[in-house]
Amino acid sequence: MKEAIPVARAVDHGFAKLMPDIDRERAWLLTVDGAPQSYVDLDDPTHLEFEYARRLGHVLDVVAEPGRALDVVHLGGGALTLPRYVAVTRPGSRQDVVEADRGLLELVAEHLPLPATARVALHAADARAWLGNARGNSADVIVADVFGGSRVPAHLTSVTYVREAARVLRESGVYLANLPDAAPFGFLRSQLATLATVFEELVLIAEPGVLRGRRFGNAVLVAGQRAVDVAALTRLTAADAFPARVEYGAGLRTFVGGARAVRDEDAVPSPEPPDGAFGIG
Repeated sequence: MKEAIPVARAVDHGFAKLMPDIDRERAWLLTVDGAPQSYVDLDDPTHLEFEYARRLGHVLDVVAEPGRALDVVHLGGGALTLPRYVAVTRPGSRQDVVEADRGLLELVAEHLPLPATARVALHAADARAWLGNARGNSADVIVADVFGGSRVPAHLTSVTYVREAARVLRESGVYLANLPDAAPFGFLRSQLATLATVFEELVLIAEPGVLRGRRFGNAVLVAGQRAVDVAALTRLTAADAFPARVEYGAGLRTFVGGARAVRDEDAVPSPEPPDGAFGIG
């Protein structure tokens, strides 16, 4: 077996590296400008290394009966970790991946190609612009995991953007977002308030230490017109090596408090993470 060799290349929005994992034979870590972006195990696409990716995976597991094919839109591509996961856990799913960095898409497609059986279309485009041109009522799930550097871009945080995402989703569809923040959670609370202008049901998943204000970290938001199976989601997240808390209902309304929805003219990127905030989960 030939030894895997790291790959480094300038892409459209930074400098990307693909580094092999010495502990897993065909597993790779993608970094951009030194920040970990994705982890992929080509032999086992169901292995989700990062904490937030596992939580997104748990939601994808409970949004429909096991194994049912779904139409999924991924805003943000990385190394295509979740599209690979869906292709294996929900065979036959049709997936669109929207990534603004064409060079990154090309790097990943060249060195970490998707299985031939995966029905995944790659689009080099801005996430909001692509949604604006997408057919309405065409997606079961939208997964938003978009970062410009280490921050969520401002134009993907407003009511106008959320309305566009809701238009593309079917009535039973679910919107998922990976968002970073720290106490006092001004960004996270405003995003929940923004989603609440369009969606009836909201769920927040985060590590307890983050929610207690002990550290900066990722939270996964789940939004839809119908409730997801919170009990099943709670069981899955509690069983992780790094358990997460699931907040919804009255507890989540208390967390949001008086936060206001974000208008385009007021939108700002997510907070700048402190040094060393993001690593392998």
